[in-house]
Amino acid sequence: MDESLEKGLLDMEARGRALRAQLAAAGEANERHHQRLEELNRANASRLRQIIAVFGWPGVTLVGEKGAQAAWRIAMHAVAEPDFMRHCRNLIEAASERQEVPRWQFAILDDRIRVYEGRPQRFGTQLRHGPQGLEPHPIENEARVNGMRMQAGLPPLAPTLAKARAQPQPPDAEIVRREAAEREFRRSVGWMA
Repeated sequence: MDESLEKGLLDMEARGRALRAQLAAAGEANERHHQRLEELNRANASRLRQIIAVFGWPGVTLVGEKGAQAAWRIAMHAVAEPDFMRHCRNLIEAASERQEVPRWQFAILDDRIRVYEGRPQRFGTQLRHGPQGLEPHPIENEARVNGMRMQAGLPPLAPTLAKARAQPQPPDAEIVRREAAEREFRRSVGWMA
């Protein structure tokens, strides 16, 4: 295991967490694509891209469980770089098949990318606000979703939804504003036309 590489990934992830906490404390946490956060996410993605170029996807053997999870989180936050996220998804899928990372990492990243592309998700991990509260974005095959989740090491959808719905929700006007900002962001970085 490469401990210095693991430390570098953990440090990048920690900087992201710290900035999100700082923005939350300043009342700016609801700005999902805050400029400072986007700059940090791009810098982290750039460093992860360099690591991948040299070592391939940083899995458990190379950077340990925590380091591999930090790499996945960095990829999850690289939303301003669609091609890079897609590349990471492919690498994570292959790494999960080699048991270098847990399969749920692929499932969540794959669902996020599909939602950003405007396609149905497969594992039901991405939620949105609906008339009854939080609900999954459209699912490709609802009859198979729990089986897919189980194969990926995720809990069944119903208890996951119940837990999410128990959290306080923002006012409707805030939800509408956030959704509009999200659509505009996706267009601006190339997820959708």
